[in-house]
Formats: sequence, structure tokens, C-alpha cells
Amino acid sequence: MRMRGKVAIVTGAGSGIGRATALRLAAEGARVACVDLALDAARATAAAIEAAGGEAVALGADVTDERACARIVGDAVARFGRLTTLVNSAGVRPERRDPAPPPREWQRVVDVNLTGTYLASRAALPALAAAGGGAITNLASIYGLTGGSLSPAYAASKGAVVNLTRQMALQWAPAVRVNCVCPGVIETPMTAPLLEDPAWREAALRKHPVGRFGRPEEVAAAILYLSSDEAAFVTGVALPVDGGYTAA
Repeated sequence: MRMRGKVAIVTGAGSGIGRATALRLAAEGARVACVDLALDAARATAAAIEAAGGEAVALGADVTDERACARIVGDAVARFGRLTTLVNSAGVRPERRDPAPPPREWQRVVDVNLTGTYLASRAALPALAAAGGGAITNLASIYGLTGGSLSPAYAASKGAVVNLTRQMALQWAPAVRVNCVCPGVIETPMTAPLLEDPAWREAALRKHPVGRFGRPEEVAAAILYLSSDEAAFVTGVALPVDGGYTAA
């Protein structure tokens, strides 16, 4: 049980990578606050954890709201006594592949993917430090390391998450370790509309040397490692989980 005694907040826990991560951390012994803008989805994840014998609570929150981020940290600590782990998985993709998205769309993507990551981390920092140290894992993307075919807003937001991770790792050490994962194309509800386009799917598949797209559980496994004490000497890392995409 690699997370025994740990208390985790997972944002975006209602679906995709966030849901897989919440389930995996709980299976390894963590008590988990499942956070999502869609409260019913968060409740479904928490219920699945409890059905498997774990402990969880569902919390609805918009991570772009500073007060909401403070509230979920307070609620998690009130429920479980402390906080040791934060996974910033809440994120959005652009509504369409647009080489010049309108300012409103740009701001929406940056607000959730980047500012939401910062606000949740900022809110969690005092509780993580009070617990004697902790770990934050952010969700970036291969498009935070390379160019891509989605949108400037998405690539910019995820590239900023990578560098925010490095900066927080430097400034918050040694009390808190901060890392991020950079997934390749993962089969989730978020990517489903993209994968329905045969041309995009084939072009993206060719960029993954392993010959397939990833599964949410495979990203969750990397997040588990970075969240656990096994990674006690790891901070400031942007870890690709991408089937070889960034090796090309």
C-alpha cells in the first residue's frame, strides 16, 4: 500500500485521468477528496472508491475560483485531518482546433489549465507544509513540450504548467515536492471528439512509436509514483507518459 496514511485531493476526478488517479491512489491506501466541477461525477468516483473499501469524499468546485480552492482544502482537512497530496488534473481542451482562437476561448483554456493549477496549489501549500511535507503533481501534456495540432491556447497553457511546476519545485522545497506528467494522446472523454476524426486519429497514432494511444490508468500509475514516498528525491520533473511521442 504505497499511499497508506496519505490524504489526497484530486481535481478533475469525475472522469478520465483524474478519475483513474483517484481510484489508483485510493487502491494504494490514500483517503481521497474527489473534486470536480460536475459534482455528480465526483460523487460517482467517490462511490466507486468506497465500494472498493476505500475512503473518499466528493466535492464540487471550480478551480478558477480562489475561494473555492480554499474551501476544498479546508473541507478535505476537516474530513481527513490533514493533506499530504494534491493532483491537479482539472483541465479543458479548446472547443475546436483553431490556429487563432478568439480571446474568450484563449482565456477559458488558460484560466482552467494554468490558473486553476496555481490556485489549487497555492491553497494547498499551507496544509501540505503543516503535514510535514507533501507532493503536488500537475497535469501538463506533450503539447507543453512540443508543438501540436490542437490550439495555441492549449499548448501555451500546458507549456506554462511545465515551467510553473519547475518554479514551484524550486521555491517550495524542501517542504513540498512538485512534479508534472506530460501525457501523450490518452483515450478519455476529453479526447473522444478528436479521435472520431479519422485523419486526425491516424496522424496522431503515427507519432506514438508504441503503436497505440494511452489509457488513463497508465498516466495514473506515473502520478502514483510521483505522489508516493518512492519519489522522495524527485522534484521539478516533467515526466512524459507518451508512448515515445517526444522521443522522435
